[in-house]
Amino acid sequence: MLNYLRELIKIQSVSGSEEKLALYIKGEMEKYFDECEIDPMGNLICHKAGEGKKLLFCAHMDEIGFIVTTVDDKGFVHFAPVGGIDFVAAAYSKVVFENGIRGIMVPEEGLKSDDFKAEKFIVDIGAKDKKQAERLVKTGDTFAVEPSYTRLRGSRICGRPIDDKIACAILMAAAREADKFENDITFVFSVQEEVGIRGSKVAAFRCRPDYGIAIDVTATGDGHGSKPMAVSLGGGAAIKIKDSSVICDGALVKKMEQVADEKSIKWQREVLTFGGTDTASIQMAAAGCKVGAISVPTRYIHTANETIDTNDAQACLELVVALAETKL
Repeated sequence: MLNYLRELIKIQSVSGSEEKLALYIKGEMEKYFDECEIDPMGNLICHKAGEGKKLLFCAHMDEIGFIVTTVDDKGFVHFAPVGGIDFVAAAYSKVVFENGIRGIMVPEEGLKSDDFKAEKFIVDIGAKDKKQAERLVKTGDTFAVEPSYTRLRGSRICGRPIDDKIACAILMAAAREADKFENDITFVFSVQEEVGIRGSKVAAFRCRPDYGIAIDVTATGDGHGSKPMAVSLGGGAAIKIKDSSVICDGALVKKMEQVADEKSIKWQREVLTFGGTDTASIQMAAAGCKVGAISVPTRYIHTANETIDTNDAQACLELVVALAETKL
């Protein structure tokens, strides 16, 4: 799983530009599924036929980032955010464009952090003027804060983009480790989650699952100054009950908890008072389906140093495998 994560982090996939990542994952998943197809929107849909209910697992491939809007006369690159950006966290970061060009994201000189907005920032790519800059980047190019992967003490790692490439790595590892799928299984690696949970809605409408389970990250309540929340780093896989976009199916939540207990998988309950995941769009696609979510507890989400405990990620992997091997 962590080997997959390290590889996925290297492949930039800002929302709307997930093609390279989809092709990489497709090459790995073709070993384990009857068919792997990239749909017109860009979702990678991997299906293995089986008896029983249709069970869909989903992890989104896209990451937050930026898109070039214009280049000024001084050669500075102006941009708009793609997804939810914390500009305090992004200020003075090194960034990488999809074509490999590097730069530094900086605010106006003397600007206070309370006034940090996209229109107050530029990216300095080292160009002398507009003509030189436009030979390197153009309007519509995407870029992101440079990727990283760092081991901390014990089982903890930090870096970016862990959201949601850790979930993609979990599904990839689950496909390899599951002995036998006991349901009709579809793994979806979705696009454009960060800009409105778009891709998963299309994929779920096509697949019409009986059960849908999204894998994503979630906040924790044990960080410095965190809002009260039951989820903590090291507490195990977080089984979602609710967030601001979805109320999970009660019977499926109980089944997930039961399976976790039977397999001695460490888990904790998650009630998130904000945010949302692909779970919501899967629930409402076509005629709807019963949904749940498995979350990786994560500190400092949408920063350059998203932090997880790899034991929690391993617990999420074990729960995905156990559910895939359980007839629903």
